Amino acid sequence: MTDTPAPPSAADALRFAFGTLTVLPVRLTRWDRASARGGMLCAPLAGLVVGLCAAAVGLALLLLGGGPLLAAVGTAAVPAVLTRGLHLDGLADTADGLGSAKPAADALRIMKQSDIGPFGVLTLLFTVLAQVAALAEAYGGSWARGAVAAAVAAAVSRTALTLASRAGVPAARPEGLGAAVAESVPRRAALLCAALVTAGCAAAGALFGPYGALHAALAAVAGLGLGELVLRHCRRRFGGVTGDVFGALAESAGLTALVAFALG
Repeated sequence: MTDTPAPPSAADALRFAFGTLTVLPVRLTRWDRASARGGMLCAPLAGLVVGLCAAAVGLALLLLGGGPLLAAVGTAAVPAVLTRGLHLDGLADTADGLGSAKPAADALRIMKQSDIGPFGVLTLLFTVLAQVAALAEAYGGSWARGAVAAAVAAAVSRTALTLASRAGVPAARPEGLGAAVAESVPRRAALLCAALVTAGCAAAGALFGPYGALHAALAAVAGLGLGELVLRHCRRRFGGVTGDVFGALAESAGLTALVAFALG
């Protein structure tokens, strides 16, 4: 008679989230469906920590005499460093797969190749440029606006991963991170997580008044909405999600929220 695994603790869920989505020194103690569920529900918290680290670097550069543009570059670099560039790499690979216009099996094979094609290069270039430009615009208002923009974008980007892990969204491959977390989160829990993150963004935006709260909430909704559109397109093209698709979702949703916040 086999023993039933113990339910994962909150610590297990946090370790899964930080251990898979960041390079922070967190020891991953469990790798099963139950811990994946908790980990993906904690993904926005991992994103928030990354965003706060990015904001801290932006503040340091401003205090050292750097302007908004330099602070924006530093802030944009932190998430790339704290994820080993995996989300940006996933974005580039997904762009190559989608841009190939080939059947799902061939597109997935292209995405697994180590080199980056022209679609991936162009997507990376414009994504990083847009990140820096939006952050510079936010920092141009004040350090606080830049910090909130970084935190909102990071939290929203990981919330898109929670939504992509919900029941009904299959994996495109039988292996990899996509397969490990696909359909691990109940639909209602994923939607509740998204609502809580949106409310948290509104609370952060309230630092700038009632309009700031509404603006930050709308930025979160815009980011998650764009992430959902990208997810649906990838499901149609690839048959489901992969680790690369998760990276593309994180970058797409985060950038959209960032630009929407900076435009207000």
